[in-house]
Amino acid sequence: MQPTSLHFFPLAWPYSIGLFLLLAFLVALVEFNILVYAYVKMGVHPRYVTSLLLLSLLGASINIPVAQLPEEKTVENQTVRYAGVDYVVPAVRHWPGTIIAVNVGGAVVPTLLSIFLIVKYKLFFRGLIGTVIVTLLVHQIAHLVRGLGIATPTLAPAFIAATVGLLLGWRKAAPLAYAAGCLGTLIGADLMNLGAIRGLGAPVASIGGAGTYDGIFVTGILAFLLTWSPPQRPIREVPPPLRKYEG
Repeated sequence: MQPTSLHFFPLAWPYSIGLFLLLAFLVALVEFNILVYAYVKMGVHPRYVTSLLLLSLLGASINIPVAQLPEEKTVENQTVRYAGVDYVVPAVRHWPGTIIAVNVGGAVVPTLLSIFLIVKYKLFFRGLIGTVIVTLLVHQIAHLVRGLGIATPTLAPAFIAATVGLLLGWRKAAPLAYAAGCLGTLIGADLMNLGAIRGLGAPVASIGGAGTYDGIFVTGILAFLLTWSPPQRPIREVPPPLRKYEG
């Protein structure tokens, strides 16, 4: 099915199925109380784990338009390949030019959760430093792709975020990695390159959408999985040996 509006899933169907399978695997981990501990460590109640994952995944198909660039010739290819991943380009006949939009699953949901984690754990200074570091590094690896807009290698932001979280956060590495990874990727890849969007022929330039959505989604998963450690079992106290009655 060819997308004809602002609302379309940013990845081609083989990669979309892969993300859904990954989600199913994560839900299974939740059921076995493995992933739940990682989310609790990040400050998210277990009952919201699946809902957040589903909201982020399904929200990837929703783009909220915020601006419009002057009319230009847009690329009509259905998919654009970058770093081995096929991204969907809307097939349109009459389009006023490049539409700047905000993706719900790749920008709105991660941003709100990142702000929540920063406030909950009072990571204001470390969150700022971590976000700046991730922003600068992701900006260096982000590329402008004809017909697509801005793209980053899928796994790179996640490993950058996890490293920053471990170095700056330690015990709070998981929430710091998530917040700095998501915010840094959005700022470094999308926002800092908005001025270069014109002339790429992309029908829709979605912040947190095609080109960066997979990186942000994987960052949200790997950032805390890489900083996850299993809960320690409480040490059972051994009762003192019974003394022989002396009397």
